[in-house]
Amino acid sequence: MASQVIGYFCVSNSWGGLEMNQLRNAAWMKERGHRVVILGLKGSRIVQEAENAGIAVAHVRQHKKYYDFKRAIQLKRHIKNKAITHLILRDPKDISLGVTTKRLLGGTLFLAYFMEMQLGVKKTDFIHTWRFKGLDLWSCPLDFLAEQVKAMTTFPHERIQVIPSAMDLSKFDATPNQTEARKQLKLPQEKVILGLVGRFDPFKGHQLLLDAYTLLSDQLQNKVALAFLGEPTVPDVDNFYDELMSRIQEDTFQSKVHILPFRQDVETFYAAINCFVMASKAETFGMVTIESMAAGTPVLGSNAGGTPELLGNGDRGILFESMNKASLARAIEQFVNAYDLDSSQLKSYVRKYSHHEVFQKVEQHLRLTSRK
Repeated sequence: MASQVIGYFCVSNSWGGLEMNQLRNAAWMKERGHRVVILGLKGSRIVQEAENAGIAVAHVRQHKKYYDFKRAIQLKRHIKNKAITHLILRDPKDISLGVTTKRLLGGTLFLAYFMEMQLGVKKTDFIHTWRFKGLDLWSCPLDFLAEQVKAMTTFPHERIQVIPSAMDLSKFDATPNQTEARKQLKLPQEKVILGLVGRFDPFKGHQLLLDAYTLLSDQLQNKVALAFLGEPTVPDVDNFYDELMSRIQEDTFQSKVHILPFRQDVETFYAAINCFVMASKAETFGMVTIESMAAGTPVLGSNAGGTPELLGNGDRGILFESMNKASLARAIEQFVNAYDLDSSQLKSYVRKYSHHEVFQKVEQHLRLTSRK
């Protein structure tokens, strides 16, 4: 149906995973032949990036979390002007506005919520039930999240679908070998290197990995080096980056920890390290975990959030107790001394996250006519 137009709603000035996912998904749907529109704040990064990518935009304004009828009327006007038939939300704060707008349109809009974060508390009361009733689709990237929605809401189970987060796997087709990757990144060839990717933030687990490293035997410390890829959080209100850099200058870590600025070809980093460490307290869906496996690089992951499911409860990696330095140290020791996993198994598993496969499911569950 040529009349189908997909709107991606995002009223954020930030530029993180949620915003990047909205833009990335819009771009992929456009590649598949669909008409798409980004609805965002004027001057926001997502709007700028959309315009640079040749994606249509509409400027909306910030709204109240609940019952903002004025903004709903304005959104209704944008939807009619752009002939939008499907609206995709990723932030739970936008659900009330989306549902209100849909009801103002007489229910003709297909409204989908693509879940990014876990539910914190039960939402089975009348207000949440009434609000969620306006959603046509609640998409969860992992099975454990779908079960959480079923247990903590009264949302109709038949409208809950598991659709994995998508990624472009083609960039991993020609990654350099480990020797070449380490040459490019100026990392030592002889060490077992554990890597961590992400902005320098208290919640990403840099300090936990350093703490675990101090518990390793002298023999293991001589074998193992750490590599951190990322940029400081801006603004760094907790002075976390400076404190981390100060700690790395201590005798225990000198020449053992390598700090690398973030780079677009992150696959080179995964190729250079022996193992990736997902040390966050509870990552809902760690895209970096999938990236590491796509490169054939094993993962040590926190046994919380979505990481256990991604790692097959230990079949595709090593799990350690969340935020427990002793448990992480034991996982490192297990990896260095005894771990063996064929990298082709990891690469085979992540094919399900290819954007080509995922977006066939998206089209199906949005009831779209495939354009490709």
